[in-house]
Amino acid sequence: MKLLPQMQVEGGAEWLARTATQSLIDEARLSPKPGLVDSRGSGAHHDLTLALMERSAHALTPTFHALAQQSWQRPADIALRQTIGRLGREGEQQMMAATNGVNTHRGAIWALGLLVSAVAMLGASGTARDITATAASLAGLPDDAAPKVFSKGLRASHRYRVPGAREEAQQAFPHVMRLALPQLRASRQRGGSEAHARLDALMAIMTSLSDTCVLSRAGMEGLETMQHGARAVLHAGGTASLAGQRALAALDRQMLALNASPGGAADLLAATLFLDRIDARSAPYLPN
Repeated sequence: MKLLPQMQVEGGAEWLARTATQSLIDEARLSPKPGLVDSRGSGAHHDLTLALMERSAHALTPTFHALAQQSWQRPADIALRQTIGRLGREGEQQMMAATNGVNTHRGAIWALGLLVSAVAMLGASGTARDITATAASLAGLPDDAAPKVFSKGLRASHRYRVPGAREEAQQAFPHVMRLALPQLRASRQRGGSEAHARLDALMAIMTSLSDTCVLSRAGMEGLETMQHGARAVLHAGGTASLAGQRALAALDRQMLALNASPGGAADLLAATLFLDRIDARSAPYLPN
């Protein structure tokens, strides 16, 4: 019986790593996504493919596993925040090695890494609201070892004076909790396919997110096009309706014309799929 706690940690870490990886793969495969890599092609990206996105996701599985192990039933403190930061940066290096230097999932490492750690901190017992609140407490702590460099997303956030991925996490992922998860479940209840429900969840995020990936590639014109187009899809009845599909196709054409890709929204969709799975889980590694 003395081995049971360690068995819980290891089983839980494996489960969380698999779940996070599968959420990234499901997001990448989902089609048709405006401007994004999907099963049709590379979207607005010339250096990305679906195969590369999937290889990147699998390369991150050990990082998610390590994050879960190190965070299991630990409080949110500076020591844990610094450990998570170090593991995240190591995961980014593993991602870059797997993709020959192409940034596929840097933003997803931040969002999903925090959420994986938060689930583990709660011993795999929390709801989506508990998990995002725990992740927010962690995201609000400093990491003195973090490199003092500005990513494209941070530069766009400062230039346009809009919140970015850091603020989204510090505010407990409002685009996931208030928009994407409710839309995902509402679309399912209306009888839409799982793909349509997930596309609707992506649209819900895109209606109001200040997506720094879009801003860095296409400025405010790109952001306003994304937000207005996503609202048009949902107002037309969502992606399960013919009118919604036409609006989605129009948005896709507009995003490609602007060379805009809502990568921030895609990261939050992966986070949504992860939390949805956690909420619906049955955890066989835990004792009854």
